[in-house]
Amino acid sequence: MQTAPWPKGKKLVHLDLKGAPPRIDYIYRLIELFAQLGADGLLVEYEDMFPYSGELSLLQATAHPAYSREEVLSIQDVARSKGLEVIPLVQTFGHMEFVLKHRSLWGLRELSQCLGTLSPHGEGGPRLVLEMLRQVVELHPGLGTLHVGADEVYMLGEGEESKRWLSTPGRTVEQLFLSHVTRVAGAVKEAWPHLNIVMWDDMLRGMSHDTLKASGLVGLIQPMLWDYNPGLNVEETVSLLEKYCAAGLTDLWAASAFKGASGVHTSVPGTQRHVDNHLQWLRVAGAVSPGVRLLGIALTGWQRYDHMSVLCELMPLALPSLASCLQTLIQGHFGPRVQAAVTGALDISSVEMDALDRTPAAEDSLFAGRRLAVSVVELSQLLDSEDVRHFESSMYVRGWFSPYHRQRRAVNPLICMQIQSQATTLLTMLEERAGVARVEMERLYPDSTAQEWMEQHLSPVAEPLRRIAEEISACLPEMVPQQ
Repeated sequence: MQTAPWPKGKKLVHLDLKGAPPRIDYIYRLIELFAQLGADGLLVEYEDMFPYSGELSLLQATAHPAYSREEVLSIQDVARSKGLEVIPLVQTFGHMEFVLKHRSLWGLRELSQCLGTLSPHGEGGPRLVLEMLRQVVELHPGLGTLHVGADEVYMLGEGEESKRWLSTPGRTVEQLFLSHVTRVAGAVKEAWPHLNIVMWDDMLRGMSHDTLKASGLVGLIQPMLWDYNPGLNVEETVSLLEKYCAAGLTDLWAASAFKGASGVHTSVPGTQRHVDNHLQWLRVAGAVSPGVRLLGIALTGWQRYDHMSVLCELMPLALPSLASCLQTLIQGHFGPRVQAAVTGALDISSVEMDALDRTPAAEDSLFAGRRLAVSVVELSQLLDSEDVRHFESSMYVRGWFSPYHRQRRAVNPLICMQIQSQATTLLTMLEERAGVARVEMERLYPDSTAQEWMEQHLSPVAEPLRRIAEEISACLPEMVPQQ
């Protein structure tokens, strides 16, 4: 079914740099691609890749170098040359794991065991986030819009200071949330009156019309309503947008997803799932009342669910999904002609990564990182194959090389030699494909990203095979006469 294209407003591609920050030359190629696919801007979540200085220098990544000041400026220059606006995203309340994990900052947590939530009490937290914002804003000359995060502020109200604050009759967790957000956003506006301030909306969703109207956010922030579900409820989403609008929050954003939202450890995204999410957003945009001003949509591409979780899909694996989602917004549907436009632009045989033609692409292909994408798909398919994934539970291993047999070293040599041969063959195949993927990964990402990816995806599967082969080698001399 065809709907109207996405209404006037920015289409931002989210560049999440948590754990898999592209090498700078690859970022330039991605910016070129995003522009050609129809994006209007970048929502850049630097996290620990920003070159914080002074007392904040401890926030920089240690597994790999943060981007330099010159590189951050060059990203903006390249984006501007392609007609893309750059909007930095700096977390200021929730998802502060990359900040609050540092021992010297533990005292700023709302709750000692919750890494992500900043305490809204005292001067230390606001001073910290305002210094983070100052450094980011000053390294983005000409900045027009800033995203201050504020989503998923878990355990708010559970800290001892919050409990004391809430013990006063009439005070609520909603007020506690609003007090911090308005304080931070107000300070930003005071320092940079021209800036538009965007924040995630999820902490506002349960608030009443009256609470929102009296919140102090009207005229101060622009909520970004996010929903990554392919079955997004259109009626409920329209109702929520109109509630915000009726409360005075008339300037609104949407946020969809093209990767990183279908499983915390997923390595290959499914395009259709993300296209369906965008089709639902098109229905939302077509159903809201004229008073709702949708300023744009951010197509999020999460690299981790949070700073402490594992890596999600790497960017090259998600480029067919991104291209499909952008074209869905631009065309208003995802019919055969739109799919053909995507496959033609990227020179691919299918919009689904796991069905991609394996023929190598030219180095100057628009599909930046295709060789990595193909090698990861091939490796992932082998890792997920029945032969590899369920090798330990196969009839032969369970029947002739069980823990009982291993402990007593009482085995059938002939069958165990067959098991060992199969394990060694599979290991060789895995290591060969992993070697190809690693080389390609290290061309586009830091070595630490490749190491983490391999330990996350390859090691849990390869190690049992290696262990079985070694344990059989240890058992066989006791069961086979030596020549």
